Amino acid sequence: MSMHIENLQATNTTGDSLLTGLLHQFIELCSRIPNSLLAFLARFSIASVFWKSGETKIQGFAVDIINGEFTLGWPRLSDTVVDLFRDEYHLPLIPPEFAATLAATAEHVFPMLLLLGLATRISALALLGMTLTIQIFVYPDAYPTHGTWAAVLLYLMVYGPGMLSLDHWIAKRQA
Repeated sequence: MSMHIENLQATNTTGDSLLTGLLHQFIELCSRIPNSLLAFLARFSIASVFWKSGETKIQGFAVDIINGEFTLGWPRLSDTVVDLFRDEYHLPLIPPEFAATLAATAEHVFPMLLLLGLATRISALALLGMTLTIQIFVYPDAYPTHGTWAAVLLYLMVYGPGMLSLDHWIAKRQA
């Protein structure tokens, strides 16, 4: 019986070292993912979320490269967006007409800047402010979604846009 227990312990130790080795290899492999690739993916992903939201607030202009939708007219607020801000969103201290215009503009300007990697940290900060406003005043139960947005935006604020960005190109030229 003693021999059986020793064999089980040896097998368990070998299994543990194999698992530990595989875990270390996986961590090493993950550490090789370039920050610039992660930053670009973060910029593209979060920009698309806000851009698509902005597109729902306007008429006369639409750019959706994924679906191939292009309407290049003069943008104006959609007919229902002010009512949406008045009846559903209920933002304090900001008139619905101004809030709708501000949101539609911000949801186009900051995502475009993020996509280009221009003023990335400031754009991420602005969208983080929008995210917090939406979480606190509009959809307080949507914290899983808003937490994900906040994590991506904080990543961009802390680590920047990466090498595939105008911010990087400008910084390199100024150095």
